Amino acid sequence: MTEKFIPYCLPDITEAEIKEVVDTLESGWLAKGPKTIEFEEKFAEYVGAKYAVAMNSCTAALHIALIAAGVGPGDEVITTSMTFAASVNTILHVGATPVFVDIDPETGLIDANKIEEKVNANTKAIVPVHYAGQACDLDKIYEIANKHGLFVSEDAAHAIYTEYKGNRIGHKPQGAVSYSFYATKNLATGEGGMLVTDSKEIADRARVLITHGMSKNAWNRYGKGGSWMYDIEEPGYKYNMFDLQAALGLVQLDRLNIMQNKREKLVKTYIEELSQIKGLELQRVNSHTTKHAWHLLIVRVTNEFSLTRDQLIEYLAEHKIGTSVHFIPVHMMTAYSSYKNNVELNNTESWFNEILSLPLYSTLNSVDVKRVVDTIKVAADIKMRV
Repeated sequence: MTEKFIPYCLPDITEAEIKEVVDTLESGWLAKGPKTIEFEEKFAEYVGAKYAVAMNSCTAALHIALIAAGVGPGDEVITTSMTFAASVNTILHVGATPVFVDIDPETGLIDANKIEEKVNANTKAIVPVHYAGQACDLDKIYEIANKHGLFVSEDAAHAIYTEYKGNRIGHKPQGAVSYSFYATKNLATGEGGMLVTDSKEIADRARVLITHGMSKNAWNRYGKGGSWMYDIEEPGYKYNMFDLQAALGLVQLDRLNIMQNKREKLVKTYIEELSQIKGLELQRVNSHTTKHAWHLLIVRVTNEFSLTRDQLIEYLAEHKIGTSVHFIPVHMMTAYSSYKNNVELNNTESWFNEILSLPLYSTLNSVDVKRVVDTIKVAADIKMRV
């Protein structure tokens, strides 16, 4: 019997999501409407923030956060290179300069102890990334931010479920926090994102900026009792979420605990089995992450393993197991190489050379996880490393 392919990731879509989307189609509201507004309200309540603004991507949310904070040309923004390009693209899109800080060599998260040495008169903001689903050292980061008057825009693309010292990421945020609902995320709407904040000023400006800078969005204009009159307050963007996405988001948010429980059971199996394999090291979970979203299951393939990281990827692919690498450091890509500026990012580069993301999603089953683990155990006995 031919073994099936185990994808690296799949969304968890049930009849409940399908029904909600069909109901939305039948309602006549396809653009931003009541579902989007409801999703914003429920999401803000879920994370513990005063305001939530739904957008078409986490990238949009990160971009708007920096604009709302007044970050622009001549400013510097401190961040990590161990992230997806969007974290850095949005810094460049506002005309600012990214300044990279190295990572903790065991967690892969930005090393908060190295941030302050990069602060200077031009520094305007910090963009920490809650990488893989665990939390950055927010106490240390906000201590630095408050000391130097810096804005903090948290990239929580991986951290919808994450808790920092007992509170969800996004709980009473001091700056802004951005989430992703891309198809591979723990809560998926296909594309989509959310900005949360406790600042009414940031939330109000975000709502204007994401609809071309219009003073009234389409719901205000075309809903019952709305007016055709609107003004453009400033040149904005087309970044808003729409009701079909929000319909998915509402059901996914309601099911999130169920989906996360499934992830956690699979992770427990992975940890128990993989920790016994010489040459594989699991990403260490720091002490202040009191609840891990487990968006990614990252292992490091060290020199003691029989295969190199790339050889293991190929071996797993040959055995119909999908994997990924999160991430190629941003500073190593052509578009951003000039921003390294002689900064030592040795931990980031070493981490990249070893990391591998294994299949992890709530529709994955224990039999598939066992097959992934058993295949890796067989690979551990193959001597191919050169």
